[in-house]
Amino acid sequence: MSNSISENGAKYLGEEISKCVTLTSLKLNLDYNGIGENGAKYLGEEISKCVTLISLKLNLDFNSIGENGAKYLGVEISKCVTLTSLNLNFNYNNIGDHGAKYLGVEISKCVTLTSLKLNLDFNSIGANGAKYLGEGIS
Repeated sequence: MSNSISENGAKYLGEEISKCVTLTSLKLNLDYNGIGENGAKYLGEEISKCVTLISLKLNLDFNSIGENGAKYLGVEISKCVTLTSLNLNFNYNNIGDHGAKYLGVEISKCVTLTSLKLNLDFNSIGANGAKYLGEGIS
């Protein structure tokens, strides 16, 4: 059974996480919570305030974050300048080719990253999206 955190719950959760000023590792499982693109944006904005974050695992499967949610998360995660390990599970979110491109471009800005895991199953990402993603993270 899923929860129903929604975009407001994601916002509130993110606000509290950002107060953890010495946090180095964050593993957040929010599958099936209906956070949508705005919830993804709020989470990303707040997680980016965790300036000591080294490891991030974000599970957002089945949340309808879409292309814009992927973009917002990518932009904000790229602000985590100490990040060395990133694991994103965004399955079933309808990210599409453009969302994949945004993720690739933004992840490439994480210059301290040494470990990357992306799970993007069932997101309507075609050959162009795969190309963009690969170009971005290379």
